[in-house]
Amino acid sequence: MQFMYIISRWEGLAADSHVLCDAINRVHGLEVPKGNYYLCDNGYPNYESFLTPYKGVRYHLNEWSARQPQNYQEYFNMKHTRVQNLIGRSFGLLKMHWGILHGLSWYDIGTANQIIMACCLIHTYIKKEMDVDPLEGCLDEYMSSQMDDDHNENIEIVESLDATNEWTAWRDMMASNMYNEWRDTVEN
Repeated sequence: MQFMYIISRWEGLAADSHVLCDAINRVHGLEVPKGNYYLCDNGYPNYESFLTPYKGVRYHLNEWSARQPQNYQEYFNMKHTRVQNLIGRSFGLLKMHWGILHGLSWYDIGTANQIIMACCLIHTYIKKEMDVDPLEGCLDEYMSSQMDDDHNENIEIVESLDATNEWTAWRDMMASNMYNEWRDTVEN
C-alpha cells in the first residue's frame, strides 16, 4: 500500500474530521475524484467520498471468529475492518523501515514534519520499485509487539465535506449488494 496524500502538521489529539476538513480545503489539498472514496474509521462522519463503518454494529476483527454476518451492515463492517487492518499494517511497515518515526519528540515541529514527509515518500518509492518488501515477512511479529502520478485536470473532485442522506443511501445500497452477493455464494 502506498501513501497518496500526507498531512503532518496536526497534533495527534486533533479530531480526525478537523484534519480532513483542513486537507480538503487547503490550496493543493487532498483531491478526491467524484465516484471514488476513502475508507475512514468512526472518527469521521459518513461524508461523501469518505466511507465509514456502521456505528453500533460489530466491527473489530476479533468479533468475527464465532459467527457469520447476519445482515448487510455487519457484512459491510466485516469487509471494512479487514481493509482498515491492511491500512494499519502499512503504518506498521512504515515504522519498521524508519525507526526515527518512533521518537520525533525532541525535534522542532518543522523538522519533525519534514522527517515524516520524507519517510512516507521514500516508503512509497520503495513500494513502487520493489515487488516484495523484505520487511513484510516480519510485519506480523512487529505489529503484535507494538497515486497515480498522472493528474487529469478534467476530473470533478469533492470540494466540501457534507454528510448527506444520498451518500448514506449509496453506502446502504453498496453494502446490501455486497451482502446479497456473498449470501448467494454461501447458499450455493
